[in-house]
Amino acid sequence: MIQLLAASLLWAFSFGLIKGQLSGLDPVTVSFVRLMLAGLVFLPLAGRVKLPRRLVWSSVVLGMLQFGLMYVLYITSFRWLPAWMVALFTIFTPLYVVLFSDLWRKRLGARMMGCALMAVAGAGLVVATAMPAGADWRGIAILQGANLSFAAGQVLFVRLKERAGGHEAALLGWMYLGAAGLTLAVVVARMVGGVPPLAGWHAGAGWALTYLGLLPTALGFYLWNKGATRVSAGVLAAANNLKVPLAVLVSWLVFGEEAAYGRVLLGLAVIVGALFLARPRSKA
Repeated sequence: MIQLLAASLLWAFSFGLIKGQLSGLDPVTVSFVRLMLAGLVFLPLAGRVKLPRRLVWSSVVLGMLQFGLMYVLYITSFRWLPAWMVALFTIFTPLYVVLFSDLWRKRLGARMMGCALMAVAGAGLVVATAMPAGADWRGIAILQGANLSFAAGQVLFVRLKERAGGHEAALLGWMYLGAAGLTLAVVVARMVGGVPPLAGWHAGAGWALTYLGLLPTALGFYLWNKGATRVSAGVLAAANNLKVPLAVLVSWLVFGEEAAYGRVLLGLAVIVGALFLARPRSKA
């Protein structure tokens, strides 16, 4: 559980940085740079572990889904949504995690679904408000695609690690390689179509991307996927929404934004309650 909390803390800074420093830049190029930096960190670790070719290719494909496609859709959604609404509409991820997990096991767990709904309600208390001017439903739809990709990847990584007998760092290295390859292919295709990949770039964007690539991406996803293999599906689902109130807290303390303080603390309490209820029941 400590890995999931640490990853959530790292991600809490991402919303403000993306909106403040990367807004208006090509989202596919931003995704590629983040994933390339993460890959540079983990690929040396992957090279030290001899994995069967089938597992290597499974890792590459999973990285394309969980990181590559997710990042492109996630960063694209900032074009149509303010940062707080991006946070708001990630709150459905716990439901997707439970759904994918139960579909894999061919059963629907009522308690786990209840915990996921509780986590969604807790995060909703933090950010629920009226649709602001300029927000667009296209952003909401695109963001749900990102949520689905990330949720499916979390569930599939648990199975992949079981097949590999551990080796999370090596698996992540190949996953980042697959994700970076996917985003690079899209960048090249867009260049051929006349989309300049580096338009609007500035020094602040470079520093922000370095931080995002090395910490929230490389370290954050390593901690998250490592933690995902050590908790139940219900805890994993509820933990997906820890970043929502934490992101608002960071906005208060770091970025100086205003928010409904009492509502955020209440939402955090509801999410923590969902995590507590989702714990596996001990046998008497």
